[in-house]
Amino acid sequence: MIIGITGGSGCGKTTLLNLIADKGGLILDCDAIYHELLKTDKAMLSAIDARFPGVIEDGSLNRKKLGAIVFADEAALLDLNAITHAAVKKEVLRRLESSPKLAAIDAIGLFEGELAELCDVTVAVTAPTEDRVRRLMARDGISESYARSRIAAQHDESWFRQRCDHVLPNNSSLDAFATKCLAFLSDLGIM
Repeated sequence: MIIGITGGSGCGKTTLLNLIADKGGLILDCDAIYHELLKTDKAMLSAIDARFPGVIEDGSLNRKKLGAIVFADEAALLDLNAITHAAVKKEVLRRLESSPKLAAIDAIGLFEGELAELCDVTVAVTAPTEDRVRRLMARDGISESYARSRIAAQHDESWFRQRCDHVLPNNSSLDAFATKCLAFLSDLGIM
């Protein structure tokens, strides 16, 4: 079974992913894959450099500089996604060649990157905006305004609700959310 997990930054998808990993599932974190590809996929890096001159410095991507561009310009974000989604999907497919019994694809762009079509079931993890802002600031060491601009550049909760098979609201304590995740996995026959 392949579970597609999506939702905005700071919603708490990692809690669900950790439970799947504990059951021996293959975790495909598309954000982590993207960061690996930034070091190994010269074609992707060249395409980013061609579209966004000045964001590659000494052979490395300046994420904050790129973020300032794409989170303020929807067309620029779409261009970046077109470049990165294709490279990430190719790598996800390569990793799925082993045909694992259980896998989870974690991707904010699960639908835009055409990864949802690989999944048996999709689930959105949602959370209140203020919780997301606090989590992003703590996790990524960014300012409140930058966290808010990242969230504003992403789809709202209703977009995920309309597309996913299931929704897991993360609107209480970590323990309560973990219990919701366990119940969800149990309903799927995994726990």
